Amino acid sequence: MGLSVILITKNEEANLKDCLESISFANEIIIVDSQSTDQTVNIAKSYGAKVEITADWPGFGPQKNRALNLATQDWVLSIDADERVTPELKQEILDVMESSSSKDCYAIPRSSWYCGRFMKHSGWYPDYVDRLFKRGTAKFSDHLVHERLLPNSDVAQLKNHFLHYSYRSFEQVLKKVDTYSTASALQAFQKGKKGNLAQALLHGFWGFFRTYILRKGFLDGQYGLALAISNGATSYYKYLKLWQLGNQSQNNS
Repeated sequence: MGLSVILITKNEEANLKDCLESISFANEIIIVDSQSTDQTVNIAKSYGAKVEITADWPGFGPQKNRALNLATQDWVLSIDADERVTPELKQEILDVMESSSSKDCYAIPRSSWYCGRFMKHSGWYPDYVDRLFKRGTAKFSDHLVHERLLPNSDVAQLKNHFLHYSYRSFEQVLKKVDTYSTASALQAFQKGKKGNLAQALLHGFWGFFRTYILRKGFLDGQYGLALAISNGATSYYKYLKLWQLGNQSQNNS
């Protein structure tokens, strides 16, 4: 039984080397790149990855399906460039692949890094994500952002986790707040949803409250508070941008 590891990239030279070293046990590595302008493609090729460069950006879900369609092995592991497979997770993946009683799909927990520490609460741990599956038994949703795997059967859970270096600096947090709120607003607008300032304020507060109180972000101390604020900001700007898209549509009609 062989393993295809798939990932999508754009300007990931700071992350990619460590990611690829952690998945060196794979039979093949498939990378679909969105016209990186740094050393991403060269790094990928130096590790023997099969690289396809796309001229357009259809969104996270469709882009991951492009990578999935290039996989040839019996098993597929989907990973992001800012994630690492630990030695313990590697062994568990190999054990699953060799077992005659394996399920079709497995969720893997993540231990995520936020600007200086791994978070223990705030909805960030264990943060299971469906990532290991038999080829042909799952595909990704077509969402522009916050895509998810759509398995054909029940999902089992692995015990060992990814290391997820999601945010290394607050500068990166600000960039992702902008990027993800824009993509989420566009996705909602395409579904016919509308926004306004009141919604932006309400969802911004809810994003903060859910992270800091309901998901016990306060137990992560100052970092939990900072994360809750950034989550609230993402929701706030999503609905603010959705409001703006609606106004622009009306003005153009």
